[in-house]
Formats: sequence, structure tokens, C-alpha cells
Amino acid sequence: MSAARVPPTLGVLLAGGLARRMGGGDKPMRTIGGRTILERVIARLSPQCSGLILNANGDPARFAAFGLQVVADDVPGFPGPLAGILAALDWTAANRPEIEWVLSAAGDCPFLPRDLVARLHEARARENAQLAVAASDEQSHPVIGLWRVALREELRHALVVEDLRKIDRWTARYPLATVTWPTEPVDPFFNANTVEDIAEAERLAALDDHPKPLR
Repeated sequence: MSAARVPPTLGVLLAGGLARRMGGGDKPMRTIGGRTILERVIARLSPQCSGLILNANGDPARFAAFGLQVVADDVPGFPGPLAGILAALDWTAANRPEIEWVLSAAGDCPFLPRDLVARLHEARARENAQLAVAASDEQSHPVIGLWRVALREELRHALVVEDLRKIDRWTARYPLATVTWPTEPVDPFFNANTVEDIAEAERLAALDDHPKPLR
């Protein structure tokens, strides 16, 4: 699908989780290769989206330097990524009513594909699906996906009334397109969860920032 044919899509960076395995704090604020992970995520998604917002709870001022609208969960109890996705769908409906699609991405994935939005939309349209998610290395990454704004009330009911928490249980209710990306030279959905992951991310960042020329 050409860039001109990709439907307007708002991107939401999910940064609501605390980095307990790193001693607390915001994982996207960790630095690799001289740039924060969040800077890298923004740089990857900005050219692909019709605007970006950040889903995070707590004091939004800690993200002020990035210049993004910060949207907190609306569902109490920190129920996980689905609450962040719902908050993004609600914000889009209220503030960007011309947009029908939201792309969610984890705020700690610094190497996201540069064709993420286009390929997800292409698969969704080709398969006549309601939703689309990313995959790599035979593993689905449902937190990285396309969501139709019109499904927000159904998602709210699932979260609030049914107490549903797992993304894949939600996506199983709808026709779903899954798009797989290669993992060489870098898995584009690598995420930094531990101190060891940060060390690996430094190595991958060097490959990603300075790719070897094709022969």
C-alpha cells in the first residue's frame, strides 16, 4: 500500500508500565546509543502517523521535553495495555474525529519498522480484517497493532464489565490480520525489559544506526 493510500492513522506510544526489572522508573526514558528509547520510537513512527500521543500514568510533566500530548488511562486499577489503547481511541474520537484508525506501539521498542503502518493497513484491507497486529520470530506482538476507533465502546465494555485484560483475548473476537517481519539484522520488535536487554540494545543500536551497505 503506497503512503498516499494509507488511511490517516494516529499513533499512541504505550509507556504506562514501570520498569520493575530495571529498578523502577520509565523504560522509554532509558538511553541507548546516545538517545532515549522514546526518542527512537518517536523518530520511527512520526513519519508514518498523522500525529502521535503518549499513554502514561502519573505526572505527565516528566515527558514534557518530547512535546507530545500525554493521555492517562481512564479505567482505574492499571489494567494494562488495553486501557492505554482505549484511552487513545477515546482521545482520537474527541480530538481527531476525522481519524478512524489508531496504531499502538510499546514505548520501549526502539527499532520499530519504518513500514509498520503501511504493512498493517495493507494486510487489514487485503484480508478484510477489523484489526491488525505485528509478529516476528513466530511470535505475535499484539501490543503493536491497528485499532478501529469505532470499536472503542466494545473495548470499554470488555474492560469495565467483563474485566478482560489480555489483548489476544480481545483480538480473538474480531477478524484479525497478522503481519510478520524478519528478525535480521535486528528484530524490529525487540524491547528493553531488563538491564541485560539495555546492553543488547546498545549493540543492536550500532547495527541499526550504521547498517552495512549492500554489496
